[in-house]
Amino acid sequence: MSGAGSILTEQRNPRSTAIDTMDALELVDLINSEDASVAAAVAREREAIARAVEIVVERFRRGGRLVYVGAGTSGRLGVLDAAECPPTFGTDPDMIVGLIAGGHGALVRAKEGAEDDRDSGASELAGLGVGPDDVVVGIATSGGTPYVQGALEEAKSRGAATVFLCCTPVDDGLTPVDVSISPLTGPEVVTGSTRMKAGTATKLVLNTITTTAMVLSGKTYENLMVDLQATCDKLRDRACRILAETTGLSYEEAGQAIAAADGSVKAAIVMVKAGVGLDEARRRLDESRGFVRRALEPDGA
Repeated sequence: MSGAGSILTEQRNPRSTAIDTMDALELVDLINSEDASVAAAVAREREAIARAVEIVVERFRRGGRLVYVGAGTSGRLGVLDAAECPPTFGTDPDMIVGLIAGGHGALVRAKEGAEDDRDSGASELAGLGVGPDDVVVGIATSGGTPYVQGALEEAKSRGAATVFLCCTPVDDGLTPVDVSISPLTGPEVVTGSTRMKAGTATKLVLNTITTTAMVLSGKTYENLMVDLQATCDKLRDRACRILAETTGLSYEEAGQAIAAADGSVKAAIVMVKAGVGLDEARRRLDESRGFVRRALEPDGA
């Protein structure tokens, strides 16, 4: 890309020009002080992030998917966020999907040239069968990554909702999208190393999008992850502690109640707190669209 030096994330940071003269503590302090500005940059995009969440929730209610598309660090963060949702919120692995330029091999070994393949972004998105019920989030911290732009163009042509997340002012010449999120984190400590502040901002935004969408989809009760998948000792322990805390049962009784609920923490909470059987708990949860608090109301809806 010609003129890349004009991109915000590619500019030199005047506060770090002497880093090659600093000792370890000075470098740690400098990086920490730069990182301290990231949360404020994300906060300035709060309204755009909320609009993106509303689109995601609406697509989920239609049975659609959230698809992240990115290259390099951006792609890895999208894949990471997608991978973390099933164990945390009990989502189907196909509900939130991450695509990275260069394929899954690029998760562990950089494939820098893959980001320039616009056609690959389009074809990989087409391969998912993306349509009007889906939302595609393109992630490109420095702006117009061809792989991401190709995917967004394909998404638009298929009627999907589109969101673009970058850390530089959006170029009017890029693919039009429904929502643009642009936390302007400024020049990096090491010029152009967007795995640093821009990467941190990206992680914060993606965490916020999926966590907020999950809460608004009934995946929590109070602030507890009641739709978790108890697939390991840590999560089985967490499930028992959640039920014990919300119902007053002992840890051992909680384990028995979860077993009686066929492993569903949500159903177990409703069974214990409402004094109903499993079938009735399931009915209430179905009528309340999975929201435990609503399922506990007198009419179960």
